[in-house]
Amino acid sequence: MSGTYSELPNQRISAANGVKYAYRESGEGPVPLLLLQHFRGNLDSWDPALVDELATHRKVVAFDNVGVGGTSGAPQSSVREMALGATAFIAAMGYEQVDLLGFSIGSFVAQEIALSRPDAVRRVILASAAPEGAQGMHGWDPQVIGAVGKPDTSADEYLSVFFASSDASRKAGMEAMGRMYSRKEDRDQPTTWETRLNQYDAVCTWGIPNHALLQKVSAIGVPVFIANGDSDPMIRPHYSHLLAGLIPQSAVKIYPDSAHGFLFQHHIEFADDVAELLSA
Repeated sequence: MSGTYSELPNQRISAANGVKYAYRESGEGPVPLLLLQHFRGNLDSWDPALVDELATHRKVVAFDNVGVGGTSGAPQSSVREMALGATAFIAAMGYEQVDLLGFSIGSFVAQEIALSRPDAVRRVILASAAPEGAQGMHGWDPQVIGAVGKPDTSADEYLSVFFASSDASRKAGMEAMGRMYSRKEDRDQPTTWETRLNQYDAVCTWGIPNHALLQKVSAIGVPVFIANGDSDPMIRPHYSHLLAGLIPQSAVKIYPDSAHGFLFQHHIEFADDVAELLSA
């Protein structure tokens, strides 16, 4: 299906688990790139400019996982459950193999899918990522969760976490938000407070310090691109280097003057870097 992401229709598909998933797809290609969204995000939380760049040479599919946005079911409270929800969607779509782009909590889910369904995954991109059991990931800094974890998050609070404090980064953030809110009709359903609570339960459980769990990502046997912004207050960039040291076929890149939303700020450069991995 062609067209810019901001104009794509919301589609629905029923899976064997009884869940009806909301999704949008753009571009063409034999192996779809599946987008796994951040904490509390829905279909409208992707920057259309990024998705359009990614879809230039391949099929890109964004979807709401179980209990998120326009997808039915109860919100999931563990990364393992989220991975099972994603694989049910993959099966419903009839995909034999996918590439994964996981962002923030979506990067946790991508790791779990790559480990539990290795034959179904060809390439992985981990954006603003950390491995399970990493020291310092048991919940987020109070200023971060205070900004993006309360019932109503303001534009300034969103910008404070997703973009750096420089004028250039804040300007890029305002432009990205403008693109996300350019869609006026047929917007996705907002995520609920129950979804927020359950997702944060999953984040905290994932971050319980456990040195033994760090080793499991060494079993990921496909090429992985790991990326973050140099000023991310939510998932610090040193976790990207930790992951790169644990995953055998991995490369890492830290984007300058950017934070959690680096992939929206540097959407053209990031899309080019993703394309390089997927075309290798």
